[in-house]
Amino acid sequence: MLGYKNRFHGHGSLKYVYSNGKSVRSRLISLKTTAHPRRHDPRVAVVVSKKVVKGAVPRNRIRRRIYEVVRHELPQIQPGRDIILIVFSAEVLTTPSQTLTETVQQLLREGGVYRQ
Repeated sequence: MLGYKNRFHGHGSLKYVYSNGKSVRSRLISLKTTAHPRRHDPRVAVVVSKKVVKGAVPRNRIRRRIYEVVRHELPQIQPGRDIILIVFSAEVLTTPSQTLTETVQQLLREGGVYRQ
């Protein structure tokens, strides 16, 4: 799980990223990101809709898998970035860990959130 300082708190911040963020999409996951210059740490949220996976247990398992990948990537992410990963396919639940890691890393790279 991500630390408290790396999570979103409240829906207002998510709405801002949804409306003003740059979007990058893969087959399974979409990434929305924006810069937040007053923050010193990146914030990350993973969104899995009930339309994608009905049960709470599989939705939470998907979230935990993606948060684990992002947790390992946090040192390379620019400070002050707000990142939302939106899952579009239930296939993420059964995707091998290596493939999921590569997909998330590719999205982060295309979104321009890594340090230069």
